[in-house]
Amino acid sequence: MVIERFRDHNAHPIYERAAERGRIMPEGLVYVDSWVEAGFGRCFQLIRCDDLTLVMAWIAQWADLVEFEVIPVVTSREAAAVIRGD
Repeated sequence: MVIERFRDHNAHPIYERAAERGRIMPEGLVYVDSWVEAGFGRCFQLIRCDDLTLVMAWIAQWADLVEFEVIPVVTSREAAAVIRGD
């Protein structure tokens, strides 16, 4: 899970760059879905990736417009399996 905080609470430059260049994600980084806060201050993105360097490369493409928080998550089913010791 990636939480993006739009610099100056300004989503316009992010949407402009995305329209021009796409998500700018390296091969191997898979976009799943995203949700934008009603006030356009933050975006919550779910991505899949096994290589943290790909996430870092993607972040570097947007760091001038966005502050990132990366939170490794698993599905509830996967978490339950770990708890059960499966």
